[in-house]
Amino acid sequence: MADSNKTERGTARRREKAREKGQVVRSKELPSAVAVLAATIVLALEASSWLSQWRAYWMRMMDVVLSSASNMPMVLTRLTIEITLVWLGPVLAAGWLAAVAVSYMQGEFVFVPGNLLRWDRLTPNTNLKSLFSPAGLGRMARSFLPGGVILWLMVGLFARNWTTLVHSIAMPIGRSLPWMLGLIYEISWKSGMVLLVWSGVDYFLQHRTYEKNLRMSKQEVKDEGKETEGSPEIKGRLRRTMRQAHRKRMMQKVPKATVIVTNPTEYAVALEYRPAEMAAPVVVAKGRNLLAREIRRIGRQHSIPIVENVPLAQALYRSVEVDQPIPSQLYAAVAEILAFIYRTQRNMPARTPAQY
Repeated sequence: MADSNKTERGTARRREKAREKGQVVRSKELPSAVAVLAATIVLALEASSWLSQWRAYWMRMMDVVLSSASNMPMVLTRLTIEITLVWLGPVLAAGWLAAVAVSYMQGEFVFVPGNLLRWDRLTPNTNLKSLFSPAGLGRMARSFLPGGVILWLMVGLFARNWTTLVHSIAMPIGRSLPWMLGLIYEISWKSGMVLLVWSGVDYFLQHRTYEKNLRMSKQEVKDEGKETEGSPEIKGRLRRTMRQAHRKRMMQKVPKATVIVTNPTEYAVALEYRPAEMAAPVVVAKGRNLLAREIRRIGRQHSIPIVENVPLAQALYRSVEVDQPIPSQLYAAVAEILAFIYRTQRNMPARTPAQY
């Protein structure tokens, strides 16, 4: 019943938490399949040089034996190790590199130190319960399937070549060795293809199980959103607090204004201009309706000229932010107002300037 409520896909945060715990989509069979195929390819490429390598090995072995040297066992051991490394080294290296590359492509390498210290994984009771659980039995059954297919292919291959296999002992080395190598190559690439196909099926099953485990209910999505981004109530309260603080700072700058341009009642924009310090007038406060009324009230208290200019007030309010200079296309209109104010203040210093 609880799973039926989980109708939402796992969020990015839930996926990140799962990754931190080492939970990623990964097929254990895919690296093995690619490793077998890579080793098989290298095996086929090197097969042509094996006969000459083993012939040289046996000739060196005979030379050492005939020389009756005192360190003959050590030399024979060294020669055997060398030919084994030359023969198997590239094959094993290709398989290992391919497996590492595929493991990385499946989700990089996830190292979780906490999982190394989980003692419950070392207790036989826990491991037996996991092994004989429905999930454990299902994994065991799935692992037998590709092995059974490979065994069936090998039986068919040996049955087809049984006569040649029985008489291979009597064949010259020049014929038996290439034939045996061809048989090994066929078994290898067919086994690799079986593992590759099965790993694709396994990856699909792993991905489906992974997505199912990550599914969330709508309430869980909401709760996670509140944890990461905060509840709407708190976010709204913070916005109101920031807005009030911004208005308070803005109102504190109104007494420094040179002029207040109005709409006359809807908009109010306070401009400050000091020719010696500023390249252009700066908007120190702006507002609409109640905020515009408050700007005008503070302006009257500090005897700041209030000028009515509908298009200019609207243009300033919409195009200029607080503490920003006015754009160049409004220079002429603002300069005309400032010039009028300066003339009025010079001619009638004791009176409040008239409306423009």
